Amino acid sequence: MTLSTENLFYSQRLKMTPPRTEDVQTMLLWNEDPEYLRNVDTDIAIPYSEKQLEDEGETKDKEVYFRLRTQEDEQLIGFVVIHSIEWNNRCGQLAIGIGLAEHRNKGYGTEALKLILRYAFHELNLDRVGLDVISYNSRGIRAYEKVGFQLEGRIRSAVYRDGKRYDRLMMGILRSEWEALSAELSP
Repeated sequence: MTLSTENLFYSQRLKMTPPRTEDVQTMLLWNEDPEYLRNVDTDIAIPYSEKQLEDEGETKDKEVYFRLRTQEDEQLIGFVVIHSIEWNNRCGQLAIGIGLAEHRNKGYGTEALKLILRYAFHELNLDRVGLDVISYNSRGIRAYEKVGFQLEGRIRSAVYRDGKRYDRLMMGILRSEWEALSAELSP
């Protein structure tokens, strides 16, 4: 058996790391951005407290949580997590957030998705990863589709923001789909 020599935690520009104490101050700034809060969760946009951020990502048997940092200068730019893991069914749910607006629209989200999917399928041995996204999050949807997620369903009129109703889109990717797409993109 030949193991992959690819680093599980590094991509070209990003790396996945465990939480660090100093991250909390940066993440408190993210809480001041309503776009971030409204894209990362369907619940009321309420900033996390310092204590909540300190506790985020504590080891749990049904989730794997990473902070996203740039390779170049180790700047904290976001988080990515596989949560609600059902080990017997080999499936889990994905959540991702890029904190500051200055780090969005630079391809970091797509790169982070490729990295966490490689980890989910090769290290966690999952067979399916799902997610849900609010229909107005077009940048997120585009990134998910780029890495192979497919629309699986919709919960109509599930989110109420600024006097309008929005759908929650359910998306998923299977290991076989991800492997086929990865083979196509390999040199």
